[in-house]
Amino acid sequence: MAKKRDYYEVLEVSKTASSEEIKKAYRKKAIQYHPDKNPGDKEAEEKFKEAAEAYEVLSNEEKRKRYDQFGHAGVGGGYEGYGGGMSMEDIFSQFGDIFGGGFGHFSGFGGFGGFGDDSSHRTNRGADLRIKVKLSLKEIATGVEKKIKVNKYISCTYCKGTGAEGANAYSTCSTCRGTGHITRTINTILGQMQTRTVCNDCNGEGKRITKKCPHCNGEGILRSDDVITINIPAGVSEGMQISFSGKGNAARHGGVNGDLLVLIEEEPHPELIRDQNDIIYNLLLSFPKAAMGSTVEIPTLEGKAKIKIDAGTQPGKVLRLKNKGLPSINRYGTGDLLINVGVYIPESLTKEQKEMLEEMEKAANFQPNSSIKEKIFNKFRNMFD
Repeated sequence: MAKKRDYYEVLEVSKTASSEEIKKAYRKKAIQYHPDKNPGDKEAEEKFKEAAEAYEVLSNEEKRKRYDQFGHAGVGGGYEGYGGGMSMEDIFSQFGDIFGGGFGHFSGFGGFGGFGDDSSHRTNRGADLRIKVKLSLKEIATGVEKKIKVNKYISCTYCKGTGAEGANAYSTCSTCRGTGHITRTINTILGQMQTRTVCNDCNGEGKRITKKCPHCNGEGILRSDDVITINIPAGVSEGMQISFSGKGNAARHGGVNGDLLVLIEEEPHPELIRDQNDIIYNLLLSFPKAAMGSTVEIPTLEGKAKIKIDAGTQPGKVLRLKNKGLPSINRYGTGDLLINVGVYIPESLTKEQKEMLEEMEKAANFQPNSSIKEKIFNKFRNMFD
């Protein structure tokens, strides 16, 4: 799969561009690569879709914020095919008003004289669906496939989403004469200008249902439980929202499905703490183990692991296990497992333990190879460890 280009790069704007600058940049790209200007040119069509997808994210304040923070994964994935992409129907239905009329009809804008299809109809779009998904740190570390049961609008199987009972259960809208829109010519001081608006009588569909489907009452959609399979990438974090195109509510009369917006929640780990991409473990050692060294077992995201504690390890020392943390959502590397070493000091001591500590204090002044010192430390280990 090809990696998606940066949306700011696609529209050729800076990351600090205003909403108006983004809109102007998209309009320029849309005109340049519009299918009517480039008939049969697949590369132009892909660039047209790419520009529309970039605009769809950057023109939305919430989506732009997520994109700036998490990249493509925050709005549907970093690779083409993941999280959707936009179809021509999506573009025409969502951004038809950016030129002041129906998409593809450029009257009143510098000589582009209506080379679009004036009979194009409005495409309905289903509502977005929002859910929360809880993930463990292990699932976040590897990425996970989830099957989620949701109650949403699905396409009516009886009428195949049309809302009509039979192929001939339609009549042409008399108001717009089947075009789905109303075109008006306005006289201004600058001359005549055309505006095109959606027909309110048929909601831009150009036709009316004369015989409604008895199962969905002419809507083309029904509420039902549905199981949705989603793939959540590695490295997501608490509060992040991922968009899955076309997995939301079905649209009336066979339109474009809405998106599924998944809000990520992290399940607390009983022993590990997340700090961005690093994982922290607080290790509490007994004084003898810290003084004389030892091998201890610690938890990791992959299971248990044994690490060596050097003799003389001091409280507050941080041990680092490289690449044992969480991967970056933008694939810029992997965090580390940081082990914060603490030393447990007994709050109360027996008389014998106090005597042993006094002996150890005296032994601290002996030479390292002193056999007396070694015997005292071994005895001390057995009493406190």
